[in-house]
Formats: sequence, structure tokens, C-alpha cells
Amino acid sequence: MQVDQGARPQEEPAVADAPTGRWTVTRPVLQFALAGLVAVAIVGVATAVASRRVGQREATVDARTTTLVKAQTVVEPAVTDGLISAQPAAVRKIATVVQKSVLDRSLVRVKIWTRDGTIVYSDEPRLEGTRYQLGADELAALDRGVIEAEVSDLSRPENRFERDQGKLLEVYLPIRAPGGGRLLFEAYYRYDAVSASGNRIWRSFAPVSIGALIALELVQIPLAWSLARRLRHRQRERERLLRQAIDASDGERRRIASDLHDGVVQDLAGVAYQLAGSARREGLADHSSALLEQSASQVRESIKSLRSLLVDIYPPKLAEAGLPAAVTDLLGAVANRGITTSCDVEGLVDDLPAPVAALLYRVARESLRNVVSHAQGSRVDLTLSTNGRRATLDVVDDGVGFTADDAAARAAEGHLGLRGLRDLVEGAGGLLQVDSTPGEGTHVHMEVPIS
Repeated sequence: MQVDQGARPQEEPAVADAPTGRWTVTRPVLQFALAGLVAVAIVGVATAVASRRVGQREATVDARTTTLVKAQTVVEPAVTDGLISAQPAAVRKIATVVQKSVLDRSLVRVKIWTRDGTIVYSDEPRLEGTRYQLGADELAALDRGVIEAEVSDLSRPENRFERDQGKLLEVYLPIRAPGGGRLLFEAYYRYDAVSASGNRIWRSFAPVSIGALIALELVQIPLAWSLARRLRHRQRERERLLRQAIDASDGERRRIASDLHDGVVQDLAGVAYQLAGSARREGLADHSSALLEQSASQVRESIKSLRSLLVDIYPPKLAEAGLPAAVTDLLGAVANRGITTSCDVEGLVDDLPAPVAALLYRVARESLRNVVSHAQGSRVDLTLSTNGRRATLDVVDDGVGFTADDAAARAAEGHLGLRGLRDLVEGAGGLLQVDSTPGEGTHVHMEVPIS
């Protein structure tokens, strides 16, 4: 489809306003609130883990202290030298003391060992007289006179009668017989008492820590709402100013194109007709007639170039001529510069909304202008297509390309180009990407919703 290049430039449709959904306040505030809730959850879990560990550590310390008190103040005074050799009277004396003053709801098992691993007393009679190998930690506690605590390994044979008790905390320390001999006193506590201590500490700290975070979140949400509204207002103001600048540029282009069309182009057309008529007058020398014909032909070519330039400066109305015709005229102007061009619009629907077509045209025009002004390439390929409810534009050249520093330098000089259009494309819910590699050319890719 071709456009009459002699048509008078008309007004181009304005770019559609940015959808308000892009800068709604609710969505970012909800995201902020959800992020705050996630933070509260993370802090809550971390506080729970830390509190339980502190509680378990404190409960372990309490178990160690309780064991030390019971072993040294209750059991040790009742120990006789006969207990080392498991004499029945000595064992019965310890059994009476343990059953009366040591065992309770949390302390469920007591064992007294000799150094060779023989259990001389236990509140579980089936263990008395059995012999097992003591661990390195237990021997170390027996030799150094220290108290140790650890989670009981219920898989060991000497602990087979405690397996139905669940997880247990094992505390052991040495006690002395009157003759100076040492025995290992071992007490087993229910671990749920240790866990309960951790839970108590967690419940004590949770209202303060979680409550403070929730209060902070509630205070920050109104601030986030206000900040989001201000950002939305600033964004709309920025888009409005950018739109005004582009519209002003379009108005100036339209005025220049109109002046050229009504002035210089018409004058040159009249000159071309006069030269052609003079070349056909009778009695004119052949060389003069040929010179006039050549001059008329050159003027007509100049008019053609000017009309192509007019289309480049300001296109015919896209709603009437159509986007394919408009971009074909743009490529025609590029081809006049000696650059090979190709245009693929087969995948483009025919009923694009006017604002979408105008936005696609603007990006295509700016991309091709950059190809002519900066790329120094020999070929440019333009593709327009639709994919579902999105229209896409690709402009690929084989020019010199540029780096990020080059783009920043041009922007500092005031050459905004595609960078200025990016906000409008994003404001319409679209995407504009410029990929360039020095020595390999540039690829401009644009996507915009059709709706």
C-alpha cells in the first residue's frame, strides 16, 4: 500500500493517555503491606526459634542445678562404701532415698554407675547388676568431677527401658562414697519440660516483639499510601509535560511541512511546468530544448524529494493512510539516502487503534532517523506484527552501534530520541528496548497493548 506523496500533511493522532492502572495507589501499598507482613512473619519465626533455644538452654541449666542439688545433698549422704560392691543393704538405702526425695514428674529415671560400667542402682530394677561401656564424656565427668547434660541416646542398650518415655535429657555427675571412691550419678528428665520452658519464654517475648512490628506496620501503611499518591502525581505530571513537549514538536513539524508544501513545493512545481513548456516551443535550438528538459526533470526530482521530506517531517493522517503506508514512506526516505531497506507488515492487523498506530509510527520514525543520522549502516529491516493483543515493532540495522556511554553523552547534549519516547510507551503499558553492540548494529524492539 502506497501513500500519495503529494498529499498535504495533516494532523497526527495524539498518543493515548497513560492508563491510570499503571500508577494506582492500591497495588504498591498492598505490596508494601504484604512485604511488611512477611517481615513480621520472619521476625516472629526467628524470635520463636531464638526464644525456644534460650528457654531450652535455661531449662538445661535448671536441670543441671537440680541434679547437682539432689545428688550432693540428698543421694550422696546416703551412699555407703557397700554401694560400690552393690551390697543389698546399701542399695536398699539408696532406693528409699531416691523414691522418696529424688524422683518426680519430670525426673523419670536414676542410675548409679561404677567406673567399670556396672549399674549398681537404678529405679528400674532390671538394670541393676548389668554392665555396659561408659562413654568418653561420662568417664571425663567422673574423672574431672564436672556435671554434663545431653539428649539421651535411646538407641543404646542401657536406655532400652526409657524408650517409652520419649525424648529425654540426660544429666550426670560424680558422687563420692565415704571411703573416697567415685560413682557416676545419672538422672533422666522428660524433654517436654525443657521444651515447655522455651515456649514460656517465647510467649513472654512474642507480644512485645510481634506487637511492636505490627504497630510499626500500621504506622507505615498511611505513610506509604501518601508517598505512593505523590509518586503517582509526579509521574502523571512528568508524562503530561513529556506529552506536551512531543505535541509541541509535532505542531512545529506540521507548521514547517505546511509552509513548505504551500510555498516552495508549489513554486517549484510551477517552475517545472514552465521549463517543460519552454522546452517544447518551436524554433528553439535542440541543445537549448534538451537543457530545458533536463532542468525540468531535475526540478521534478527535487519536488519528489521535498514531498518525501514532507512525509518524513509530518506524515499523512494515519487513520486515513494506514500505518503500513506511513512506515513505507519513511523507509522510502531512508532509501533515498542509499540505504537498503526492507519492510514486513504481513503479520499486522488492519484495525489498530489510532493511538497505538501513532505510537508505533513515532518509534519507527525516531528509529529510522537514528539510522540515517548515526548508524552509518548499509541496511535496515523494519517488521510490524501483532501477537495476541499486543503489537510489536522491530527495527534492525547493521550500523556501527553504540555503547551505554555513547547514549549517555547524546542524552547530555539534549538528544533524547527514543529515550524520551520510552516513558510514553511504558505509560501505555508497553515495552521499549534498545539493544546495540559496537560494530554489530542496533535492534529497537517495541511492544504495546492493542486494547
